[in-house]
Parts: sequence; structure tokens; C-alpha cells
Amino acid sequence: MARLANRIALVTGASRGIGEAIAIRLAEEGAHVAINYTSDRSRPLAENVKAQVEAHGVKAIVVQADVGNKRQVEAMFQEVNDKLGPVEILVNNAGIAPFEPFLKVTEETWDRTYNTNVKSIFLCSQLAAKSMIEKRYGKIINVLSTASLVVTSPVIPHYQSSKAAANMLTKGMAIELGKYNINVNAVGPSTVDTDMCTDYLADPEIRAKEIEANPMKRLGTARQIGDAVVFLASEEAMQINGHLLMVDGGLTVKAAQPDDHMEH
Repeated sequence: MARLANRIALVTGASRGIGEAIAIRLAEEGAHVAINYTSDRSRPLAENVKAQVEAHGVKAIVVQADVGNKRQVEAMFQEVNDKLGPVEILVNNAGIAPFEPFLKVTEETWDRTYNTNVKSIFLCSQLAAKSMIEKRYGKIINVLSTASLVVTSPVIPHYQSSKAAANMLTKGMAIELGKYNINVNAVGPSTVDTDMCTDYLADPEIRAKEIEANPMKRLGTARQIGDAVVFLASEEAMQINGHLLMVDGGLTVKAAQPDDHMEH
């Protein structure tokens, strides 16, 4: 039997990349999936993910919302509830990482990064938790980063601090919600070869340095992140709470050498 049969899942930022892979893995395990996307431009991508999810014999919907906007998040949850049912598995995947060194980071970049990477987790998790408390069951999984633990680049201080904040938010929610049989955990990818990193990894020298810096001598894949999310969403992880599961090939447990990362 599929591990997540008939569970209702919502994945934010699921029109491509890691979010797409997570949505498909949840569907493979029997979950019905709501696929969040932000802009009209992303709608065709979200519809493509929906088709892939439905191919596994489960229900799927696409739902548009800026997950850093409270009103839109409320409307999104209402739509998911009406069409699929109350959210039982929430995957807070939406995230951005604009490259700007500290002295050039604008207030707009700072606010946009924190709205997407931190505020969205707060807004979505708070709404999801209310129905989860009623059912005395729920799984909240936040997609974070190696940057939650270490400085990964000299040109994304806003991103790194937002992911560290999201890590502490994960822990705080886990303590408060655990008594309601709600598990709150996170996964921490290293560099994953998705379209979010296309421009960055297009430089052969940068790609080579990323691979060499990783103890596994390879980049991660989006499906590997999906595998970790499925585990944390399953009954096998019922006693795991407040944990950041690093899916990074061991990158964050070794000391970086001076040339492990190159300013880009």
C-alpha cells in the first residue's frame, strides 16, 4: 500500500524544480496534491505538473497565490479545502535566492526574500495547523538549505539569514504543535541542478567547483529532495520532530576549503 494513500498535500512553489519533484513523489505515494504557483506565467508549468501528478491515479489541482500575502494564502487554503479537503501534509517549498552582495542588497530585495522564504512558512503553517489540530494529525515540512547552517556564498546574505530564520521557525513550531500530533520538520538541500540554478551552473568552472566541494562529488537532484519529504511525511517519521534533515552529500559536516566557493 502507498505510504501516503489519500492524504491531502499542498506544495508551495510547485510549478517547477524541487517543488515539482516533491509533488510528483507525493503522488507516487498516493497523496492528492494541490500545486501552488505564483504568476500567470507559471500557470502552464503548474498544469504540466498537475498532469504528471494525475498520471499516478490521484487527484490534483493548481492554485495561484503569492504565499507571502495573507489574503491570497487564505484564499488558497479555502480553495484546497473545497476541492480536495483539509491539508494534512504541507510542504513549504517556495523560495528565492537573488544574488546581491551585502553592500548592494536593497530593501526591496530583503523584504521580497523574507516574504517568500520566511513569512510564507508562517502564514501557510498557521492556517494548516488550525485544521490539523482539529484532526490531531498533520505533517509540515519546510524546504530550507545548506545556507540554514553555514555561509554558502559571499553574495546572498539575505537568503542565508532567511533560511537560518526558517530553521528556527521550524523548531519553534515543532515544540508548540507536537502535542497535537503534528510533526514539523525541514529538509536542507545543497546545490541542486534545477532551472533555478541554470544560469549559475552554466559556467563550467562554477559547476566543477560545486561538484568538487561536495564530499559525494556530485550535485543533488530534485527527486532526492522529494524522497526526503516523502519520508518525513510518512508514518515512518512519526517520532521525528523539529529536525532539519540535510540532503547535501555531507557538505555541511566538513570544513570548506578556501576555493570551495567562488564569488559569482
